[in-house]
Amino acid sequence: MTKDERRRTKKEGQWRTGAILVVVTLVSAWLAGSSPASEPAEIVNLWPGRPPGETKELPPEQNTAKPDDKGVGGRPIIKLTNVSTPTLSVYRPAKDKDTGAAIIICPGGGHHILAFDHEGTEVAEWLNTIGVTGMVLKYRVPARHPENRWEAAVQDAQRAVSLVRSKAAAWGIDPKRIGILGFSAGGETAGLATIWHDQRKYTAVDDVDQVSSRPDFAVLVYPAYFDVKKQPQLRDDIAITKDTPPMFLVHACDDPIPVYNSLLLATELKKAGVSVELHVFATGGHGYGMRNTGHPVNSWPQRCGEWLRHQGWLSAERGQAK
Repeated sequence: MTKDERRRTKKEGQWRTGAILVVVTLVSAWLAGSSPASEPAEIVNLWPGRPPGETKELPPEQNTAKPDDKGVGGRPIIKLTNVSTPTLSVYRPAKDKDTGAAIIICPGGGHHILAFDHEGTEVAEWLNTIGVTGMVLKYRVPARHPENRWEAAVQDAQRAVSLVRSKAAAWGIDPKRIGILGFSAGGETAGLATIWHDQRKYTAVDDVDQVSSRPDFAVLVYPAYFDVKKQPQLRDDIAITKDTPPMFLVHACDDPIPVYNSLLLATELKKAGVSVELHVFATGGHGYGMRNTGHPVNSWPQRCGEWLRHQGWLSAERGQAK
């Protein structure tokens, strides 16, 4: 090989290396837009064996998102389905920020899929910035029961609260400051687990189920399915009492899931003497999660953080006083 040929070969090798680095960089950037920026500290199974009521095998879990999906906030989203093994993904804040509070996160998805990133892992990452341990609940989808579509999801949510409380000492969590947060169908899941805090929807399976499943507070973002066929009336099985935990609610008036869901819940909470904060925005639609879609409703995390602080859930003294 001549000197010129060696020089040309070297340049071609450098060009290929540079091209590969560009491809890797582009792929990494795409992945950064569609997957969480950090990994959970721990992932735990909710149940010691098969969850209650499970009688058949589903196909493997899969992300049903397609390359041409619209996405949210200019980025793709994860649409997880065929969940048979519910888990909690634990995201811990930095030690110097840790308040001892924890929130279980229920992504939405109409009880068909789980919007696992923008209504799940990204929420956990935000909670970490305000000193809260975020726990993303991968509850069972699609719905098992054709009428009570919430059933498996609520069972998983109730189990999750008991499990977190049972591990509070090991995880450095205050057992009196465990909240639950949900979006859309996940808002229904979180809301029902909160309202039915004294009605466990499955038969106890072990010692974990001897621990209280009552969330200390709830955050519901565009919650769904509380109204009767999109009419301004709560479902008959919803009964708010003075013992219902306090709630923070967010909705947009132009949401296809009617704002009645949040308005009716807030009204009943007020009538029962339960602390509630409701934010209703003119526009914003549905499914924005943690993403910026160009509407004032996207400020809900800031408003929620203020509520959490004002209510004392981010203060160690609150847990000791309750």
